[in-house]
Amino acid sequence: MRIEDIGAIDTVVNIWTAESLTYRPSWKDGFFVDKMHSNPANVAGVSLEECIRQMDAAGIRRGFLVSTKCGPKGPASTYHLPVRLVAEAIQKYPDRFSGLAGIDPTEGMAGVREFQKAITEYGFVGAHLYPQWFELAPDHAKYYPFYAKAIELDVPVLMHIGQSMVYAPDYPCRSVARPITLDSVACDLPELKIVASHIGIPWHDEMIAMAWKHKNIYIASDAHSPRYWPASFVHYINTYGQDKVMFGTDYPLLDFDRCMKEIKELNLRPAVLPKFLRDNAARVYKIKI
Repeated sequence: MRIEDIGAIDTVVNIWTAESLTYRPSWKDGFFVDKMHSNPANVAGVSLEECIRQMDAAGIRRGFLVSTKCGPKGPASTYHLPVRLVAEAIQKYPDRFSGLAGIDPTEGMAGVREFQKAITEYGFVGAHLYPQWFELAPDHAKYYPFYAKAIELDVPVLMHIGQSMVYAPDYPCRSVARPITLDSVACDLPELKIVASHIGIPWHDEMIAMAWKHKNIYIASDAHSPRYWPASFVHYINTYGQDKVMFGTDYPLLDFDRCMKEIKELNLRPAVLPKFLRDNAARVYKIKI
């Protein structure tokens, strides 16, 4: 089977429509283009239809769109995307997009209720969390009501694990989400499905250890170019971690096409590729394929 014919599921896709950009602070251009060297044309804005066109060209069947919550409301450099934006996108293209509901731990039970509504009324398939934007490690008590609700709803929580960059010069975020902080969460809540995005870099071996230790911890490969993935991570995907790792891009940080081309270069085993690109995410998020 050709890699393009698998029908990949991208577990981390940022909605980047003209309307969504009205909610994003001005630091996005300096970070995505100048710091991360993302495609300037995509950073400038991508319609849902253009996003799907790029997905098709790369062989990606479905993308998980995020109703992002970057920090608490108030500071100029933090922002929340309305759940409505993602809900409308998945309603318009239900065969191409699924939704992940952003979590802001400072919102308390009001946030928990909004999270529940996104799942039960809008059909979202999981939650999304940026611990660094709140400078609260994943094992902080403020997250536990959200974790409990995720268990009740039987949906995963995807969260950025690893080093935090400086996204906004006036709002530097500490790297609070080392992989080892997931150990106590997984011990406390073995029913919670945790998906650790960004590979856990630079603590990728620690991240692999957590995914190997706990049945309920998985890894998403987004935000780091496959060509530069650590050798131990590629080995994990290709061997004893073949059921624990999911494909992701963090588009438009990385382009769909670039990621798929570089994954081809890794020469993963034929039996592993469908698991990594599609089947693991479909199983954990209960996506019909």
